[in-house]
Amino acid sequence: MCYSVITNSKHSGCPRVSVLSASKGNNPFADKMSAPNGGIPSEEEKNFFNSVQIPFPEVIDGKIDTLQFLESSKGVASLIDKFGKVFGPVKYDMTGNIEKLTQRYDTNKDKHMYLNNMILSEKELGGNYATDALLWLRRALHFIHKFFHCILEDSRQGKKSEDLIPFLKKAYKETLEAYHGWMAQKCFGLLSRMCPSRSELMRTLALGRENREEAVLREMAIFLQGLDSNIQAIIQLYLENDLESNAKV
Repeated sequence: MCYSVITNSKHSGCPRVSVLSASKGNNPFADKMSAPNGGIPSEEEKNFFNSVQIPFPEVIDGKIDTLQFLESSKGVASLIDKFGKVFGPVKYDMTGNIEKLTQRYDTNKDKHMYLNNMILSEKELGGNYATDALLWLRRALHFIHKFFHCILEDSRQGKKSEDLIPFLKKAYKETLEAYHGWMAQKCFGLLSRMCPSRSELMRTLALGRENREEAVLREMAIFLQGLDSNIQAIIQLYLENDLESNAKV
């Protein structure tokens, strides 16, 4: 079926993992979510990006905090699960890779405090378990980043296109298509027709509220900046250490 083909085949046997909502009650990174003025967002201001999604960690000297990165990635996976079947394969692939990275992190939390250390220590040992998982997780996050970026740019240009399928296809072409075989690409083409409309997406990001687009887009822009810095740092890590792979699935 399309779902098993479009995902990274190496993860097709992975069990589904529970992706918890990043609610402030049980979230060690709750203090990192705030309103534009630095305080706690009011009920009116609340949206996915400032009250559910944990921001991606600040990249310091090229290093990424492993735990916060994984928690942030779980938030993205939980969000795209609400977008319908078109994102199902991406969500399934992401959760499998998050679980793999979490397993590796748990073997030595101090040593693996930073993603960089975890990946490089595995390379020294000749392994590829976490390295492959992070490679595919980065690609999935890059896909989501490109999709949201297209929506943001469309809004900045005053277009506010209701049909998001062209943005989804553009994001796919620039991030995942090169690593998918013919069958996976065809499956994506079919699934892309089920992409949610702009109105549906904005309502989801506004946690079911209407007429919150301006606030959602403002927080989306902030979120994308943090996500992009993480993506670029991981790309740099892989390029510098010859860890990239152009293999297709």
